[in-house]
Parts: sequence; C-alpha cells; structure tokens
Amino acid sequence: MRVIVASVLALSLAACGDQQSQQQQVNEQQITVRSPEQDRLHQLDTMGRDIGLKRAIQDSGMTCKRVIRSGYVQEHEALSMWTAECTGNRNWAIFVGPDGSAQVRPCQDMAKFNLPECRIAADPTGRTARGMAPRAVTPASSPQ
Repeated sequence: MRVIVASVLALSLAACGDQQSQQQQVNEQQITVRSPEQDRLHQLDTMGRDIGLKRAIQDSGMTCKRVIRSGYVQEHEALSMWTAECTGNRNWAIFVGPDGSAQVRPCQDMAKFNLPECRIAADPTGRTARGMAPRAVTPASSPQ
C-alpha cells in the first residue's frame, strides 16, 4: 500500500513540476537584439522605407521600378523580414541582417522554402512589434 501511495504522490509532484515549468515558459519574454542598421530601417517614414527596400531589391539584381506598398513582416532568426509590392505585380521578401546586408526573395517562393508569408504586420514600421510606441502625429499648425 505504501508503494502505491508513494508512486501516486511522486507522479502528482512530477505533474505539478511540469505544469510550473510550462507556465514559466509562457511567462518568459522573447528578447530580440537588433543592430543599428536594422533599427534604422524600422525608424524610417514610409517614403524612406520604400526607397531603402527598392534599393535593396535592385542591388540584388531583381526588378522594382516603383514600390506601391511596403512594410515590416516579422523577425526571422536574426533577420528583420520586410516585404515590398512593386509595380508589375512583383512582390518581394527582404531579409535584413545585423550587418546591414539584405537577402531578397520572391514572395511566391516563401512557402517552398518554409519561410514566413509576406504579410505586413499591423504596424508596417515594426515599431510596435519592437515594443516602441508609434510616433505621435501632430496636426499641422494653421496659419493665423
């Protein structure tokens, strides 16, 4: 009888330990470290971001005459993932490394390589995703 009680007690304690370690894992925050080069892209306005992503696309030998829409997607390993939709129905994923380098892939290839989908995050700048508050928009002062 003692062996049965001891076994049940041991199993109960083991289950509590598992539950507690699972709770700790849920409560842990993800910490992302970015380089100054990656942070600069997050801090650009829409036009500056479009220009920077267009240059990265063209520097990689791909075609982008004009960026129609762009934005932050997510962090993928040590890379900041961005996407740009260009004229001519060309959609690109741009992965920016901590050294400022960029890797460009067609969005249509993301599933094939098991990479994240080219879906712009709720905040296309990625500021809220980084824990930064979006810049406050101040109304233009009216002439008196």
